[in-house]
Amino acid sequence: MAAPADLPGKSGESAAGTPFQIPAPPSVPKRRLPRFGFHTHTETFNGRAAMLGFIALLAVEVFLGHGLLVWP
Repeated sequence: MAAPADLPGKSGESAAGTPFQIPAPPSVPKRRLPRFGFHTHTETFNGRAAMLGFIALLAVEVFLGHGLLVWP
């Protein structure tokens, strides 16, 4: 069995023994994040903030012994 360096294509030569060049990859465009609107990252952040606020409201109600949103 041939060593990996002796295999065609592994050492920079084609099967015929002539050298070949690997083409350069195409340029990758930069991804710009959106600044506003309904997007996955903003909706995730808003959902997490709402959950924290709800838990904080429940903790305050337990601490005070009555609802925080009670109109006197």
